Amino acid sequence: MRLVMKFGGTSVNGGERIQNVADLVIGYAQQGHTIIVVTSAMSGVTDTLIRAARRAAQGDPSAFLIAHETLTAQHFAVLDYIVRDETMRRVTHAHITRLLDDFGNLCRSIHVLGELTPRALDQVASLGERLILPILAQAFRERGIAVEVIEAHELILTDDNFTQASPLMDETRNRARARLMPLLQQGILPITTGFIGATRAGVITTLGRGGSDYTATILGNVLDADEVWIWTDVDGVMTADPRIVPEAQTLAEISYGEAAELSYFGAKVIHPKTISPVAERDIPIRILNTFNPTHPGTRIVRNARANGRTVKAITVIRNLGQITVEGRGMQGVPGVAARVFSAVARAAINVLMISQASSEQSICFVVENAHAARAIEVLEKEFELDRLRGNIDRIWAQDRIAIIAVVGEGMKGTPGIAAKVFGALGDRGINVISIAQGSSEYNLSLVVDERDADSALRAIHARFIT
Repeated sequence: MRLVMKFGGTSVNGGERIQNVADLVIGYAQQGHTIIVVTSAMSGVTDTLIRAARRAAQGDPSAFLIAHETLTAQHFAVLDYIVRDETMRRVTHAHITRLLDDFGNLCRSIHVLGELTPRALDQVASLGERLILPILAQAFRERGIAVEVIEAHELILTDDNFTQASPLMDETRNRARARLMPLLQQGILPITTGFIGATRAGVITTLGRGGSDYTATILGNVLDADEVWIWTDVDGVMTADPRIVPEAQTLAEISYGEAAELSYFGAKVIHPKTISPVAERDIPIRILNTFNPTHPGTRIVRNARANGRTVKAITVIRNLGQITVEGRGMQGVPGVAARVFSAVARAAINVLMISQASSEQSICFVVENAHAARAIEVLEKEFELDRLRGNIDRIWAQDRIAIIAVVGEGMKGTPGIAAKVFGALGDRGINVISIAQGSSEYNLSLVVDERDADSALRAIHARFIT
């Protein structure tokens, strides 16, 4: 099989773990698989880079100096652990030094300007993957494997929406196949960076935080991979967060639709954009555990086999606020909802869930807590005249709430699901603030007080899964 294997930050977080990655990949290559490797930065490195750049923009020159020193020591320690050949160690040391010097120079410019633009932020954020790439390559070379190091901005062409770039798939297909297919035909292992791409002008972009998963499925699409394997630090997609629900179980197989719902509503196993490139070409994804590689993990496919359960998994998003626009003058008036969400969109505020009473006297929607005050502000401005005329009574926010998402294809057309959910919560004395269900019926979302979120998760899981 032709496989794209992506390794997450915990999988490459240190010399021993990087050696483990090399041994894993070589083992599968020896079984006859053709492999393309995609790597994330080491855990915490991207956060360190971004934090230092932001502090520089705020006038603090010490943060990036400390980050430079810390990251140099961290990467040199890993390199020295892995590489025995003195010449290759010196060459790779010099490469890492150049990248970190570029980081220091960029932060100095940011400090002088007092501004961190999205374009500059992408330059900084991309360095984590670029720092680990040559070290991972050396781990393979130490084992006698022929590898080719390729930074993903050579492969993935994107638009210029810095920090959240989207791939230009046709051009990416041409670039990636021209660069990678000859290597695969020669038996050379390509290793590339996740998370990053480049504009047509060659300026580095990033695909959004967690975008290394996205890189893997983009490459899976354009290279006609048989499967994409995402190696992480859990045994696959679970029925709930095991830190909250100890009896949570690994799901053997789920559908693209179920995985998309879970990733959108807080499941951290895959990046929300990951599904689209592989779903387009019917390529399965496997979620596997680097630290428990014999576990079969979770397979994500178009049509998952039924496991006898209507509900597959329950997840939660926290730190949210619910905004409510209400007034008797809204009833029967066209365009109120359009004005609400246009105003919020102009403020670049993402809406996670929407609910409206059939009486049309109120609309409520959920945003991140950090954006709630701004949402109120823009809505007050939008409906200023309506408030004066008495058509809108009030616009208000309820903070410290959470969304519980109940997900499963088996819910579609099955009567009584909502009754069981609300019954489980009622038995625990948990109040439901608002609810929403999409037309696909894959997902029932409900809002509860954040203090009740863990209890709600356990109650619903117990009712449907254990």
